[in-house]
Amino acid sequence: MTDRSDNTTHFGFETVREDEKAGRVQGVFNSVASKYDIMNDVMSVGIHRVWKDAMMDWLAPRPGQRLLDVAGGTGDISFRFLERAGHGHSTVLDLTEPMLVEGRKRAEAARMADSLDWVTGDAMALPFKDNTFDVYTISFGIRNVTRPQDALNEAFRVLKPGGRLMVLEFSQLPNAAMQKAYDLYSFNVIPRMGKLIADDYDSYQYLVESIRNFPDQDTFLGMVRTAGFENAKYRNLSMGIAALHSGWKI
Repeated sequence: MTDRSDNTTHFGFETVREDEKAGRVQGVFNSVASKYDIMNDVMSVGIHRVWKDAMMDWLAPRPGQRLLDVAGGTGDISFRFLERAGHGHSTVLDLTEPMLVEGRKRAEAARMADSLDWVTGDAMALPFKDNTFDVYTISFGIRNVTRPQDALNEAFRVLKPGGRLMVLEFSQLPNAAMQKAYDLYSFNVIPRMGKLIADDYDSYQYLVESIRNFPDQDTFLGMVRTAGFENAKYRNLSMGIAALHSGWKI
């Protein structure tokens, strides 16, 4: 096994050892778990719901499909997927147990209990056999993974041949002036709103910084292809504030 204890990565704008990042990310989401859905409203000005619906439109869930929803804590994507599919199964995997607890509390969780599993696990070392799932989704989670390429490689491994990858993540605006305006909002407003709503400035500051450190659309598309996915492409949402990346295991 490779010793990664001396390797470094980003935690927001801070450089940390790779073996420290997962624990610090867990700390962030332990802190915000009870306010996570509100946090998404703050981070996206409420537009995350539209983006998630766009994700389902492109994904077009079919009856009987098996979904792995990674970093899926509160179940937003899984609930949408199961409603669109009509019937199927979703495994919600998250590194942070309190996030899964919040997901189980939602009304949809009780209504869909027979179609849902909740699993604590690491996106970089999925506790599933090869060729298990029809669909893999990760929504606003891959930028928090220590090594996103490893997560994409694992996604490819656990998908069946013909399986679909779909990643929804905050991204980069193509226009520099628009990006500057968005950064001003992000860095000056979002952490203060986090303090006001969740009494947590630092976690929201990290989340804003993590967006700026994440690869742009084309760079991430290359990572999807490196993992082995074919017919890989992306669509910008809200002019690039977020992006959807799609790929197929063929």
